[in-house]
Amino acid sequence: MSEGRLLPTERLLLTGGDARIAADPANAGRPDPQLAALGSSTASRISAEGFAAADRLRQRIVAATGTHGLGPALAYARELERMRDELRELCGLADLPGLDIVFAASGTDLHLIAAQISGGSPSRPTLAVMVDPAETGSGVPAALAGRHFSALAALGESVGVGLSIAGSGALEVATVPLRLAGGDPRAAAAVDAEVESLAIDAQASGRRVLLTLVDQSKTGLIAPSVGCVLGLARRLPDSLDVLVDACQFRMAPRTLRAYLDQGFMVALTGSKFLTGPSFAGALLIPAGVAQRLRRQALPDALLAYSCRADWPRDWNAAGSLKDVANFGLLLRWEAALQELRAYRRLSARAIEFLRAFAQAVGARLQADPLFSPLPVPDLDRRPLADPDPDWDSVQTIFPFVLYHPETAAGKCPLNRDETAQVYRLLQADLSAAGLPVAVASLRCQLGQPVQCGSRDGIPVSALRLCASARLVIEACAGGEAAVIDRALAALDKTAAIVRSGLASQRTTQ
Repeated sequence: MSEGRLLPTERLLLTGGDARIAADPANAGRPDPQLAALGSSTASRISAEGFAAADRLRQRIVAATGTHGLGPALAYARELERMRDELRELCGLADLPGLDIVFAASGTDLHLIAAQISGGSPSRPTLAVMVDPAETGSGVPAALAGRHFSALAALGESVGVGLSIAGSGALEVATVPLRLAGGDPRAAAAVDAEVESLAIDAQASGRRVLLTLVDQSKTGLIAPSVGCVLGLARRLPDSLDVLVDACQFRMAPRTLRAYLDQGFMVALTGSKFLTGPSFAGALLIPAGVAQRLRRQALPDALLAYSCRADWPRDWNAAGSLKDVANFGLLLRWEAALQELRAYRRLSARAIEFLRAFAQAVGARLQADPLFSPLPVPDLDRRPLADPDPDWDSVQTIFPFVLYHPETAAGKCPLNRDETAQVYRLLQADLSAAGLPVAVASLRCQLGQPVQCGSRDGIPVSALRLCASARLVIEACAGGEAAVIDRALAALDKTAAIVRSGLASQRTTQ
């Protein structure tokens, strides 16, 4: 393969995903070092180090397919097998026997795959139980139900949004809300009771259950409780599969291993806490589950989502898939692994910085009447968790609703359009807009707004400021004060935009 036949790195990074991959500026394939990346609950621009790693891999592929004469599919398969080994090593799982890894373009694709391999038959359908899609992903219910969730599948095929995937298993989906109408979290006991009722009733009616435990959600929640899920796993050993949605990857190795030791599948992505490019997913399947599921056939329509090398060689699914390459997925994972390599060298020191970051950001949000932070309960993984805290016990996602300056009529929240406009304005240089000089030129990216009910009859969304592996790496290299100051400056700019009225002016034009 000549240099000219393989797209440049910045363009290759934007291939092999669904229709969202080129729609969000955060997915741009080039680094933007002047953009303060504080939105890792959604997406981050690729770092210079991540881009360089992806570019080096592209050069290896060019050499392998040109000078050394390998076919693209074989070059892809070899690199992906290397990544399986490295991901196991970096996650402290290299000694875990029988652990299989399936790669896919996104967390939504991972839900689709998990549902298909554990899905039911017409004689024994499956109920997929998940939390509110506002806390996971808008396409997840369709994916779990065996429906196309985007107009474009990962391998470039146009598909019908919402249409059933031909040959998909018999799947139904039930969703459980995590927050109340105004954004406060529901009581954990109420969430658990609803999940337990759905699972037990499904089992009693002869159905299997695929239960998703999210750790952590878009606003930093763990739900249903780990204790609830462990209890159901003991109670329904022959009817229940558990998928841990850890797509945020805000999880220490020992926590990840503890979930796998329970026989739970775990979905990870490289694009949230790790700050790799969007659209890089991996489904970790422990040995016992893999032994039961590896003989499952996949619907023919899933050929649009997976290629052969994305699956372990001894899975039946691998033989039925096209022997092609998704080099975009490969390069995005290489960029994410570059971040993970650096983070693992420093993660023992992460907890001190993350605690300082959480204290500073939390205090700033509480002190300003323009901010109303959404409550995030303590990250409680009992009885799974080790009693000694690790860095993943510290809050790293800080969601908040915005309010207009108070008037004689009282306080009024920004509506969803206004909040979305603030999100966009934060990424622009507003030096000409009359904002305070100290923050006007700061360009920063927070997490995209998440819908969280309504207040005073106004539908509202929450912005999210997030800590990430990239910020930990910078802090541990001596930049702790600079990282925290940058986060506080981003909140200062957010407040300045609200006070200026720019969000409301722009949305009413």
